[in-house]
Amino acid sequence: MTSDDLTRLTITEASRLLRLGSISAGDLVTAHVERIERVDPKVKAYLRLTQELWETQADEADRRIRMGEGRPLDGIPLAIKDVLCVRGVEATAGSQILRGFKPPYTSTAVQRLFDAGAVMLGVTNCDEFAMGSSTENSSYFPTRNPWDLARVPGGSSGGSAAAVAAGEAVIALGTDTGGSIRQPAALCGVVGMKPTYGRVSRYGLIAFASSLDQIGPFARSVDDAAVVLSLMSGLDPLDATSSDRAGMEVLNNYAGGVNGMRLGLPREYNEVKGIEPGVKAAIDAALFVLQREGAEIVDVSLPHTDYGLAAYYIIAPAECSSNLARFDGVRFGLSEVDAPNITDEYMEVRREGFGGEVRRRVMLGTYALSSGYYDAYYLKAQKVRTLIKRDFDEAFKKCDAIVSATSPTVAFPIGAKTQDPLSMYLCDVLTLGGNLAGLPGISVPCGTSEGLPVGLQVLAPQWGENVALRVARAYEEASEIKSRVADVA
Repeated sequence: MTSDDLTRLTITEASRLLRLGSISAGDLVTAHVERIERVDPKVKAYLRLTQELWETQADEADRRIRMGEGRPLDGIPLAIKDVLCVRGVEATAGSQILRGFKPPYTSTAVQRLFDAGAVMLGVTNCDEFAMGSSTENSSYFPTRNPWDLARVPGGSSGGSAAAVAAGEAVIALGTDTGGSIRQPAALCGVVGMKPTYGRVSRYGLIAFASSLDQIGPFARSVDDAAVVLSLMSGLDPLDATSSDRAGMEVLNNYAGGVNGMRLGLPREYNEVKGIEPGVKAAIDAALFVLQREGAEIVDVSLPHTDYGLAAYYIIAPAECSSNLARFDGVRFGLSEVDAPNITDEYMEVRREGFGGEVRRRVMLGTYALSSGYYDAYYLKAQKVRTLIKRDFDEAFKKCDAIVSATSPTVAFPIGAKTQDPLSMYLCDVLTLGGNLAGLPGISVPCGTSEGLPVGLQVLAPQWGENVALRVARAYEEASEIKSRVADVA
């Protein structure tokens, strides 16, 4: 096999070759590193590479395979979003305020993949503190969509999505606060999975909004996403919000097909303002495939959808204003500021260290939590969140899962929305409901519009990852539309 062939493999395909001895973990990693050296100057998916780690981990994987002690992910190249901590590896959350910070610990989700044999290639670019939908808010540089370098990859986990789409990693980790795994997965033509809130430990995640953030995988197939999610999941004593449900339950009957299943199509999602005709046509074609496989498409309603965007952009900024208060230039990160007193230093560090979008959200959140406005804004938004959760509960009484487009548009040109924050926020209109309600969701490629990828979103009831995976896998198999590596120009 050529080097490029190795960068197009799924976990299943690569693991088989490794077990047969046809390739080594070192061969697989080297192929991906060479691919990074060749295409990443154009794509800009990575912020930093971790050569010492990949050399050590690949050698260990090869040793275990030779000894017959192989693990599920032995030798599989992995990319990690720059909000997940790895001991001794600089983690900046795409921000200047954390420049130089090297965590003394590794996040639980990442460690579990290391324990399964994954090999870390590097840290991927993201919107600063995961605040954005295009990866243009990174304080380093914008990442580009491998399918069209003049367009965004989505966000905030755009670097991880682009790395998998460009053949620069077999799997990658991202985080999803309002759609930040599913939306870039759709725009880059890969599989992206957000678990139920609590399924995966958030220990070691640099927080944006603690009641919304979730860690999940990007992959080239639904099978790969399922395996990675199962290995990351489970109780963590270091995270009080983590569930004790067994990680392997996400694989229960997930290959069972959709024959006899009822799939809900929310009228509010199907008629959302701004959905592009080409996206809608791709989704209609995907629904036809699912019907052909025996699923029944039923109409459902999520009546508070119109209020979801407003509620999200009060709750998320409020939580971010609290979480980001710790970045003061005293304990870690940026601190080289010449100021006459501690108050001026604190203000100058934050002014210099935080980008425009982060400052905007911190100010919005602080305002919403301030005396006299808490009840009018934050408390009311939480009540709307409860209503949105009830909408989903009612919908799931009529169906097994909910299907829709992941993003109302395909990837848009770089710079097209940077001067219009509200237009950028609308990118999340179809995904943020799943975060507000704590539901599992997946985006799977379902064709193209204007030559660019379109994603089909599947949302399932809480702890129903296996249901979402089942629908996505059935569609993937029946449609024969596979996630494939982009030929970067």
